[in-house]
Amino acid sequence: MSRICELTGKGRQVGHNVSHANNKTKRVFLPNLQNVTLLSETLERGVKLRVSTHGLRSVEHNGGLDNWLLKTSDDKLSLKARRLKREISKKRTAVAA
Repeated sequence: MSRICELTGKGRQVGHNVSHANNKTKRVFLPNLQNVTLLSETLERGVKLRVSTHGLRSVEHNGGLDNWLLKTSDDKLSLKARRLKREISKKRTAVAA
């Protein structure tokens, strides 16, 4: 399982540990990923996703999972999130019609 947020696309970053003598060794900075169940109001069910804490704050700021997915471009989303977005948009158009 790769360490990438399914909503924001945030992944690992590479940098250096720098000693007092200015020696540099490679290291990895990992995102703070959490396994969460987010509720979809349109689908009326919970969805399990692996999301960074930054992504969780963004979802809350935008008013829930449905609004976040509809505002976000597909290139940032994982395959699972893109399928969820498509399912939500289909159900919303079916209800509106």
